[in-house]
Amino acid sequence: MLEVIDKGQCTDAHRVPLLFVHGNWQAAWCWDKHFLDFFVEKGFRAAAVSLRGHGQSTSSKPFLLCSVSDYVDDVLKAADRLGGNPVVIGHSNGGFVVQRYLEVRRAPAAVLLASMPSRRIQRLRVTIRMIRRYPRAAIRSAMGGSRKPGAARGTERAVNMPSRGDFVSTVESSPARPRAESDRPNGLSARAARVTSPLLILGAEYDQSVVVREVQSTARAYRTQAEFFPMGHNMMLEVGWDDVAARIYNWLESKGM
Repeated sequence: MLEVIDKGQCTDAHRVPLLFVHGNWQAAWCWDKHFLDFFVEKGFRAAAVSLRGHGQSTSSKPFLLCSVSDYVDDVLKAADRLGGNPVVIGHSNGGFVVQRYLEVRRAPAAVLLASMPSRRIQRLRVTIRMIRRYPRAAIRSAMGGSRKPGAARGTERAVNMPSRGDFVSTVESSPARPRAESDRPNGLSARAARVTSPLLILGAEYDQSVVVREVQSTARAYRTQAEFFPMGHNMMLEVGWDDVAARIYNWLESKGM
């Protein structure tokens, strides 16, 4: 079963639906907190998928064995529910999933928020950086997490490493997260040359997970420039989320979406 939070409906002004893809230690709830209602109020049909093993989505294989290819399949299925060709918007590891999705299905447009880099070596550096900063949280996740109620929350806070905004309060009020995170090697670098969809790439100035230079490198791979906001990693949850949403909306408007 694949959880998809689906709100609103397409309108004459906005005929193309939006599909949001979350990153690690999150699920569709992270988009439902602010972004879905924002875009519904603008006249969009807006949906968010929980990748298998996250939120209310089940998995036919052990969660820790799930791969990026599995997650791409989830996005394809969710896209088919929306008519097959939505705008796709991905955050963090969900941004890398979106990059791989775009290799196999062209979208009318796509947005990457604080996305994991397109190059495999850079993704490895992000992982090493997090392990060095928060070794206990990383070990707990790799071993399958903890079943204690507060453990997943603490792991998420450590790994996402926010540095601005009211992230702690948003975490405390959010639904339960997975106890761990699948971190299997996610294959080769994204094949940017295969992607023909228009891309908007946004990053966070104070992100300690995917740092500015890595977001810029991803933008170069797709022959565009990144834009940055004064916030931490979770751009859809922190103070300033509405500025990010407004930028996405205005960009989609410029593309006739």
